[in-house]
Amino acid sequence: MTDDTQDPVHEDRVWSDERWTARVIKNEDDDGWAVAMFLEGQAEPALVGPWTMGRDKKNPKPLDVNAFNTLVKTASEFIRRSEQQRHAELNKSVHVTVDGRRLRVALAIVPDEEGATATLRATNEYDEELAVVPVPPTFRLNAASAEAWVVSGFEKPRR
Repeated sequence: MTDDTQDPVHEDRVWSDERWTARVIKNEDDDGWAVAMFLEGQAEPALVGPWTMGRDKKNPKPLDVNAFNTLVKTASEFIRRSEQQRHAELNKSVHVTVDGRRLRVALAIVPDEEGATATLRATNEYDEELAVVPVPPTFRLNAASAEAWVVSGFEKPRR
């Protein structure tokens, strides 16, 4: 372990390794329990889900290595899918054929707290760049808008 990592914790209601911490918490909505998975350095949990009651039907079941490993896998998969969805929302592409040429037109949006930016890019079938223009992040890319842009000679779309 290095100086900037915490020692693992293996308690009934808190279990952690170098990257993840699982915390069993009281479910505010009912008499049950929940488990929250925190990624190192994040204030908000990556995942919160129901947790099993113990044998006394009053207290939560203690965390153990198998449960923790399953929770880490589930939380990691949730984060991965969220990142994939976010990438898909910010990066779109369509293929169009204009004058017998098959082109790929891609829209890439770069989020920013002070104002997102976006770029429209055209490439040919050999992935050679034909044009790049800035567009508003609200630009709607579809086959019709892509084809209109190509037909215009790659002029910056007006919107």
